[in-house]
Amino acid sequence: MVRGPNAVVVRLSVNGTLRSLLVEPRVSLLDALRDRLDLTGSKKGCNQGACGACTVWVDKRRVLACLTLAIACETREVTTIEGLAEDGTPHPMQQAFVHQDAFQCGYCTPGQIMSAVAFLAEGHAADDADIREWMSGNLCRCGAYPNIRAAIRQVRDEARSGGPDAAA
Repeated sequence: MVRGPNAVVVRLSVNGTLRSLLVEPRVSLLDALRDRLDLTGSKKGCNQGACGACTVWVDKRRVLACLTLAIACETREVTTIEGLAEDGTPHPMQQAFVHQDAFQCGYCTPGQIMSAVAFLAEGHAADDADIREWMSGNLCRCGAYPNIRAAIRQVRDEARSGGPDAAA
């Protein structure tokens, strides 16, 4: 079935809630989230897939929301930075970013956190070289990289030691 070129109803499961919205098939996931669903945590940085500020998860995999069509996410689970906290408690990575002062302006922080949580879950943080490599798609114009790596190491090490944040 061909849908479009006019607006169509798109059903998205975002942060565990099914949402319906009327959009043109060419609308990006980022624009649908920010402009139609008022989920403004994911940022529009370059709008070309080069900076990672718009990183969200689709079926628990990192995607650049500015390069992903909203209509392509039907029947899939979209998770944004707003969906990380549980019952009002920030995710351990969010807490570590605050503890390690891993942001300055904060614009890239949501994308950094979404990427960091995902690649830790994938097991890609053996050392700083791995962290640099797996975070290379997320740019920080303020240069907070040492603190970002410290936050990631904190969460990784707490998970390894079975510390208080290991459950996440």
